[in-house]
Amino acid sequence: MNKTKDYIFLHLSLFMFSFCGVFSKLASSYTFLSLKFFLFYGLSILILFIYTILWQQILKKIPLTTAFFNKSITIIWAMIWGLLFFKEVITIKMIIGSLAVLIGVSLVVSEHE
Repeated sequence: MNKTKDYIFLHLSLFMFSFCGVFSKLASSYTFLSLKFFLFYGLSILILFIYTILWQQILKKIPLTTAFFNKSITIIWAMIWGLLFFKEVITIKMIIGSLAVLIGVSLVVSEHE
């Protein structure tokens, strides 16, 4: 059960981390140095700060190769956030590219286990 909690913690951290891109993209849509720019860019930096601490805690309980492989799920989250928040279209090329990255990461990770 303890490993299950570790993986849930890992994926909740990765879920939070995936919003960094959303806030960065929102910041870029506002005038440089405006209040909204600072708000969204600051949220992005805050997420990175919190995630960095959480990542170190995760690595105490889960091997780096396993955690790194799971981190590739953020590619999927990025496509979902692009669709939901920015009305971007998920294309077959994006899906194939994501699968290529996931397969590539799994090959690299499995080679080191």
